[in-house]
Amino acid sequence: MLIVVGMTNDALRSPHRYDRRILLAVTGLAPQVVTETLYALAVNSRPAWVPTEVLLVTSEEGAAEARRRLLPKPDGWFHRLRANYALPEIEFDLGRIRVLEDAVGRPLGDIRTVDDNTSVADFLTDQVRALTKDEHCALHVSIAGGRRTMGLYAGFALSLYGRSQDRLSHVLVDSPFESHADFFYPSPTPELISADGESDTALDKHRASVALADIPFVRFRDGVSASLLDGRVSFSEAVAEAQLSLPPVALMLDVARCRVTAGGEAFSLRPSQFAFYWMLAERARSGKHGTHWSEPGAAREFLSYYGRVVSTYSGRYEAAVKSLGSGLTKSNFDPQKSHINRRLIEALGRKRAGPYLISARERIPGKRCSRFGLKVQPRAVRVIGLAGRA
Repeated sequence: MLIVVGMTNDALRSPHRYDRRILLAVTGLAPQVVTETLYALAVNSRPAWVPTEVLLVTSEEGAAEARRRLLPKPDGWFHRLRANYALPEIEFDLGRIRVLEDAVGRPLGDIRTVDDNTSVADFLTDQVRALTKDEHCALHVSIAGGRRTMGLYAGFALSLYGRSQDRLSHVLVDSPFESHADFFYPSPTPELISADGESDTALDKHRASVALADIPFVRFRDGVSASLLDGRVSFSEAVAEAQLSLPPVALMLDVARCRVTAGGEAFSLRPSQFAFYWMLAERARSGKHGTHWSEPGAAREFLSYYGRVVSTYSGRYEAAVKSLGSGLTKSNFDPQKSHINRRLIEALGRKRAGPYLISARERIPGKRCSRFGLKVQPRAVRVIGLAGRA
């Protein structure tokens, strides 16, 4: 019996449609993780997610166990599972068992030192990076096996490089089948094995319960540079760059220079655009809702900011007063909004720009349109370069 924890239909719908589907599993001395996860994904998931290939990352000792118990034909447990459940051809052979290496490329028998730990992190990061370069594949990473650090690093690597079609999971097996040397997956018909320990009670593999827990993860891929995606880097370097892509949400407006600093990136706007953005940022800082060009007083409010940017005694201000004598219109509201958003995306990238973009906010009561504003929290906004403001 399979129990799927936390998976929604939407989460499963897309990945199974990819022509290339890769199951990447990390294991130690228990290769059962591979067949248990494969059973959960390919036999009982709805829709079934049948990998086209399996990759195994493990230690030198773990690789020997996998070769001995999973791959011999026809009795290796991987081939038995395919035969028992009539699964299609799945590429999994000696060449798809990746042995962990130390800093100089020697196989790791186990993870015993700090240097070993660093090597494992770098090795798994590079494996996941390489697999996710293929935009036509869906990757499923299982972190159920091996030392805990192996699973953690595999999960972190997927968080750094994972796409929308990629998944992360942990397979759970109920007691007393968990860690049983002769249990590799629930059998399609009753099949008895001896119980471990002192008990003489036989266990029926057909009655075993396997639970596949989907693990949500944050995807940083859109915020990292092309060089990070294309080249081999260490785990620590990848984490450092991803961290740079997530500065605290902070918006500073320099009125004297018409300069916007959002998320650590600075750029200048034309005075009318700066005044428009300042107006919306000030609304966010004051905890007010957004605004719409059709609302009474919108033009007057904009002019109050524009006058402080260019001076109310300037010719530009007088021209703006004449131009907006009948109020703001869609034709002078929307272009300002679009240009500012475009500058934000150019400076920050679409993902990082999100909180700072001018976007539809609350619906105007009694109308089919919405006010526009910023998503930033009041405490994130700071205004400088104007006497009496901080």
